[in-house]
This record gives sequence, structure tokens and C-alpha cells, in this order.
Amino acid sequence: MRNSSIISKLDEKTEVIHVETHVNTALDDLDTIELTQTGKFSWFISIVAAIGGMLFGYDTGIISAVLVYLNDDLGQVLNAGEKELVTSITSGGAFFGAIIAGMTADRFGRKGAIYAGCVLFIVGAVLQAAAYSLAQMTVGRFIVGLGVGSAAMIVPLYIAEVAPAKYRGRMIGLDNMSITGGQLVSYGIGAALASVAHGWRAMVAIGAVPALILLALLPFCPESPRQLIYHDKPEQAAVVIRRIFPNGTELQVSQKVEHISRHVQDLKTLHAGKSTIWKLKQLYVIPSNLRALIAGCGLMAISQLGGFVSLMYYSSTLFGIVGFSNPVAVGTIIAATNFIFTWVNLMLVDRIGRRRILLCTMWAMALFLALAAIIFHWIPVNHDLTLVNATVAWPADVVLVCMIFYVAFYSSGMGNTAWLSSEFFPMEVRAYSTMMLTCTCWGSNVIVASTFLTQMENTTPSGAFGFYAAICFVGWIAVYFCYPEVKGMTLEDIREIFQHGFGVQRARELQAEAKQKKKMQLQVQGSEELKV
Repeated sequence: MRNSSIISKLDEKTEVIHVETHVNTALDDLDTIELTQTGKFSWFISIVAAIGGMLFGYDTGIISAVLVYLNDDLGQVLNAGEKELVTSITSGGAFFGAIIAGMTADRFGRKGAIYAGCVLFIVGAVLQAAAYSLAQMTVGRFIVGLGVGSAAMIVPLYIAEVAPAKYRGRMIGLDNMSITGGQLVSYGIGAALASVAHGWRAMVAIGAVPALILLALLPFCPESPRQLIYHDKPEQAAVVIRRIFPNGTELQVSQKVEHISRHVQDLKTLHAGKSTIWKLKQLYVIPSNLRALIAGCGLMAISQLGGFVSLMYYSSTLFGIVGFSNPVAVGTIIAATNFIFTWVNLMLVDRIGRRRILLCTMWAMALFLALAAIIFHWIPVNHDLTLVNATVAWPADVVLVCMIFYVAFYSSGMGNTAWLSSEFFPMEVRAYSTMMLTCTCWGSNVIVASTFLTQMENTTPSGAFGFYAAICFVGWIAVYFCYPEVKGMTLEDIREIFQHGFGVQRARELQAEAKQKKKMQLQVQGSEELKV
């Protein structure tokens, strides 16, 4: 009876039932274990899982150095189109890897997907290191891409499910730090092996090392309690909860199991007898879900189409084009900037807010890309992207400075904030919406990775960077009108704002109400203290 009621209300599309609203307020009393002091075990799990993020970062970053030193080791000197193929095929693999991981994660658990990702990273690294043809190199890069997509989809999800609520943001942030840290390490290794004959083979082979470490440590990490309960293993879930919350009582442990069980049961009830197509359809036929999807995936697309992907994959090639003698070492400066300002975002995003930090950084991204486009006018480049004059002059240094500032604003703003958009979605569609978010990332990534060098040849570097500047500026305008601030909001509030268009104004009203309520509570508390 309850299930039919839910279905009828979903079909009406105007009065959507969400999993969280099925649970009465008394359910919060079952989660008091979150108030206890947590141990080191949850941090250990998060750090181990974040090695998957490092794999992601290393394998996407190392191609920048590899392209510079491949020469004719694959039987031929690669042209621009072939370089784009070797680069973009990883993003294509990541697109499909994210879909496969998203469709199977609930059935086989989070750890199973991480194990599979490790195997893919190792196989792909071996194939690349032993490649003597473009075809084998391409296959190796595609297999690594499958692992990258799996890691990008599953690792944050796994960490979120094992992390205590009060540390969840910082623990998920470890994954973002590991991604940019892996990119920085890849540039450092690329620079270190620059003078080694055929050193690119060692560069790609080293990508297997973190995967082997993760394989060795993963057996010490449990499956997430939510997944254990989802697969009817509450006793095992209780064991994991005890290790995550060592100061909790047995009563609190059992209450936490009950708390998760009720949420899982509501989710199963809602999805009972529903096909995958039906579940995906809910993202589009329910207006509030569609608006949340447009806001989240729109920002993700802009974060990939706005130029950063070209630097991540081609920075060494780019700095070689403008005349630097050691382009990989110069590219390391970009990677270091990305790493440092990812940490800045981690420290500021919950204090300043998502919307505000985007509005404060995206215009600056457009500005420095536009400046770089103008400066390229003084760097004469042939159609085949070779310098007319091989001497490094002041314009090359100015381009480098523009790229450093661009990456600083990107990493402290949109680069990491785009991944937080999963909080826009209600629980019953969160897994599929996160999959769509990840697919948007890699689909947009493929577009840039497969066209950047060709675009540079056909529209000149000035045209390419001017185009990216325009995307960032349009994105800045779109954020102003369509991306609400959800800092400090409950899931219920976030859900409500997308029932009022894109909810920018409604979000302001709710936050003003919450601020006023908090102020009144402090006044009441102060007056009571004076009476005492």
C-alpha cells in the first residue's frame, strides 16, 4: 500500500516523495554515536582509499611528459592527431569506467570496484611500458582510463560511507588532494627522467606502484557499513561501526545499525520492481531533479571545457611550443600550483560557500586566459606549432604567469567545487546522478583532449585560449543565475530550493531565516544566562 502511494506521487511530478522524508524525526535519536569521539581507523580507511585518487592523478598527469619524450619509440613520430588520440582515449575509457562502476557498485560493493580499478591500472601500465606501436599504446591508455573512471566514481562514494559525519568533508577532500598530488608527482618524475633514454617507459610503469600498494592495504579496510546492511549483513556492519566509533556504547552501535537499516529499507521499498531505465528517468521527468542535474552537470562541463584539461594533458607540449628548453620542469610549476590551491579550496569552501567562491574566481579565470590569448600575438607560431623564432622572450614568461594565476583560481574554485554538486540530489537518485556527473566530466574531458592541438593549429593559440576564456565567462554568468548557495543547508532545504526554479533566491531566503533563527537562539540563551 505504501509502495503504490509513493509511485502515484512520483508520477504526479509535482509532489515528489524523497527517501529522507519517510523517516520521522525520532530517527535522529538513533544516530547519537556520531557525537562520540572517533578513532584513527576511519582516517586509515580514507587515506588508503585516497591512494585510488593518486592513481587517477598520476595516470592523467604523466601523459604530459610522455608526449614530449616519445619521439619515434612507437615506430613513428606522432602527429597532432595521434597525440590527441593517445591522450583522449584515457578520458574515453574513464567515461565507460564510470558507467560500469556506477551500475555495479551497489551489486558488488565498493571494495570490489576498487580492486577491479587496481587491476586495470596495473595491466594498463604494463601494456604502455612495453608498447612499440601506436595501437598497443592506445589500448594501454584505454585500459588505464577504465581504472581512472572507476576510481573517480567509487573512491569518494566509499569514503563518504565510512567517514564520520563531522569529518566527511575533510576525508573526501583527501581524495581531491591525492588526485592533484598524483599529478604533481607525475610531473616531478617526468622531469627527473627527462634525460634518461626511453625514460617515458619508466614513467608509465611507475603508475603500477601505487596500485600494488593499494592492493596490499585494501584487505585491511572493511566494506562500508551501508553496503553490508544493503546485502543483509548487519552483524558485520556492527563490527565495522565499532571500529569507526571506538568510544560508542553497544546500544549506540545497535542504534546506528538500525538508523542505516531504515534508510536502506526505504530505498529498497522505493526501488522495488523498478528497472534501471525507470531510475534514470526520475532524473529527467521530475522538474526539481532536472534543474539540480542541469546546475551540477553544467558546472562540471564548464570545469572541463574551460581550458584546464588542456594544461593537465598538454602543459609540457604547450611550454615547449612557446620555447622553454625544459617544458616538463616548467609544467611542474603548474602542477604544484594546482596542488597548493586545491588545499586552499578545501580550507575555504565550507566557510565562504560554494556559490561565492565560484563567483569570486571564475571571472579571474576568464581574465587570465584572455590575457594569455593576447600575449600569444607576440609569440609567432607556424601552423605545425613550431616557433618561428626559437628564442624565449618576455611573452613566454608572461604566458607562464597567466597560466599560474589561471590554475590558482581554477583549483581554489571551480576545479574542486564542481564535485560537490552531488549534494544537490536526493538519496533515491544520488547514485545515478553522481554517475551522470562523472560521465559529464569525462565526456567534456574527451572533447578538449581530442581537439586541443588541432584547435591550436587551425585557430592559432590566441584563438584557442580566447575560446576557453569565453566559456569561463559564460559559465560565470550561468553560475550567477542558476547555481544556488547550499552552504550549511540540510538535505531537506537543498531539496526544497530546486522546487523554486534554480533556487538562487530561495536559497538566500532560507539562509537568512536560518541566520535569524540562530541569532534569536543566542539572544534567548544569553538572557537565560543573565537570569541565572
